[in-house]
Amino acid sequence: MSTTDAIDQDEDSRAHEEPSSFAVEPARRFETPIVPQATIHGRALVGVVAIMTFLASLTIGGVMLVRTAASEWEADVAREVTIQIRAAAGRDIESDVAKTVALARAFPGVAEVRPYSRDETVRLLEPWLGSGLQFEELPLPRIIVVRIAGGAVPDLARLRALVGEQIPGASLDDHRGFVARMRAMADAAVAGGIAVLLLVLIATVLCVTFAARAAVASNRPVIEVLHLIGAKDNFIATHFQRHFLNLGLKGGLLGGGTAIALLAVADLASDRFTGTAAGDELAAMFGTFSIGALGYLAVLAQIALVAAVTAATSRRTVNRTIETVQ
Repeated sequence: MSTTDAIDQDEDSRAHEEPSSFAVEPARRFETPIVPQATIHGRALVGVVAIMTFLASLTIGGVMLVRTAASEWEADVAREVTIQIRAAAGRDIESDVAKTVALARAFPGVAEVRPYSRDETVRLLEPWLGSGLQFEELPLPRIIVVRIAGGAVPDLARLRALVGEQIPGASLDDHRGFVARMRAMADAAVAGGIAVLLLVLIATVLCVTFAARAAVASNRPVIEVLHLIGAKDNFIATHFQRHFLNLGLKGGLLGGGTAIALLAVADLASDRFTGTAAGDELAAMFGTFSIGALGYLAVLAQIALVAAVTAATSRRTVNRTIETVQ
């Protein structure tokens, strides 16, 4: 056998041999996101979204508190009317009070009539006039509170006319002006909350716009390579949208969760102070000081809204910016 034939036979035998255990394995494929996950722009955007969501959540909570308290006040005031009897020369005010109470109790639709005594009237005036005054020398009016029965709609105009005809110096107040002011205040609080929420959304849109442009600019070489290998704009924009949606959710959950925790702590604290002077004052102004399930759902809906606005804004900005890269 010649040397050439021996070499060929040796090469054929090596070709049929099994691969050696030292053979190099193919390199593994690692998929990396198009948009870097941990960047200073992303962390800053999460912080801004968290702050904006926190402020908007507190605003929504405050609006819910004011609206609930105003509704409770309006309901309480609407169930009561007040009769005021002014002191007049030559008349016995105690007799006029007794006559007015009898007239009101006999009127259809009235559930309860409670006259305020002179001492109770003095205590009502002390916060305004101070103590130590000689109230005995003052012609103090008397107040009679008339509570309307549940579901009843009494003819208050007729009651007002009867009181004015039979008791000189007496007048009936159905608190319509106060109820109207309460309703106007609640509507103003709701309008203010909506305005704050709109400002938060506008600020979020601006921040996301700048952050998306910065992300596209920093990843311009990657986008150019993707275009060269045939990637569509929709594919690239979807990756950016998913990235900014995650950032919006992180910031929204951070800010909204902090606000929810703060509102829950305030609710628990108000329950602990129930029965104290401070607790009674808070209950008089804000009711139970709880935004209720509807308020918490509104905060969660706002978090989802901020995240959706973040994603939509980033996609729109990226689509416009990619056009300049091509």
